[in-house]
Amino acid sequence: MTPALSTHLFVQHRLTTVTLDKIQSAGFPKVEIFCARQHLDYRNPAQVDELRHWFRDSPLKLHSLHMPMYTDDVWGRTGPNAVVNIAETEKTKRIASVDEIKRALEVAEQIPCTFAIQHIGVGGEEFDERKLEAAFSSLEELNLFARQRGVEVLLENIPNKLSSAERLNYFLGITHLGNGYCFDTGHAHIHLGVEHEFNLMKERIRSTHIHDNDGEHDVHLFPFLASGGTIDWKRTMTLLRSRRGQYPMLLELREAEGMEPLLEKAADVRERLADLGHPE
Repeated sequence: MTPALSTHLFVQHRLTTVTLDKIQSAGFPKVEIFCARQHLDYRNPAQVDELRHWFRDSPLKLHSLHMPMYTDDVWGRTGPNAVVNIAETEKTKRIASVDEIKRALEVAEQIPCTFAIQHIGVGGEEFDERKLEAAFSSLEELNLFARQRGVEVLLENIPNKLSSAERLNYFLGITHLGNGYCFDTGHAHIHLGVEHEFNLMKERIRSTHIHDNDGEHDVHLFPFLASGGTIDWKRTMTLLRSRRGQYPMLLELREAEGMEPLLEKAADVRERLADLGHPE
C-alpha cells in the first residue's frame, strides 16, 4: 500500500511550500490537501499559484483534495451560516454549499489530482429521506463539475446517520450515482466497527483516512503513539491489505500536544503500519 499523508495534520496553519517540502522529506510520496481556508484558502489565487509552481517541479503528488466543511477561516466559529452541507434541505443554503465546494474543486485546474473527498451531512446529523434527495441533487452537479477537471468525488463514512456504510450503500443503491468511497478507520470504529464497515464498503474504496480513537470521540489520534486509541491495527491492516493496489494508506492525523515533531511521529506510524497485516 502506497503511504500518503493528509495536511489535516497542519490544518490550523497556513499551508506553505515549506510544509510540503517537509512532508516530502519525511518519505511520503502522496499528499491530500485539506481545503480549510485558514490552511489552504482556495479562494486566494496567490496561494494556489504558489503551490502550483511547487508541485510542478516536485516528485510529491497531490492524491486528493478534501472538500471544505466551512466557508470561514476559523473552523465554523462565525456561526451556522458558515457550515458547508450538501444534504441541506433548504435550497438556497444547499446551493451555496455546492458553490463553495466548486470553488475548492477549481484548485484541480491548477494542481491536478485524482480524487475529491466529500461528506454527506455534518457530524451527528440525523437521517431524513429529504436530506438524501438534497445530497443527490448536490452530487449530480458536483460529479459533473469534478469530472470536467479530471477528478472523481469520493464519499466518506463519517459519524452521522446519513454516512454509515449501510446508509452510503443505500444512498448509492437508490441514486445509482456510482461514486467511490474514502474509507475512514476512525469513523468506522465509532459506527459499528472497522471490520463491519470495511466489508460493506470494500468494493468501492478508492482512498483511505487512517487514524485512531476510543470508539466514541472523533479525535484523529496517532495509532500506537497516542493514549486512548482502541482500534486493532493488526486486524485493520490485514483487512486493508486484502484489496491489493486498490487505494493508498493515507494518514489523517490531528496535531496534538506531545506528538512533536509531527512529521517524525507520522513517519513512525507509517512504518509501524507497514509492518502489519502481511500474510504469514
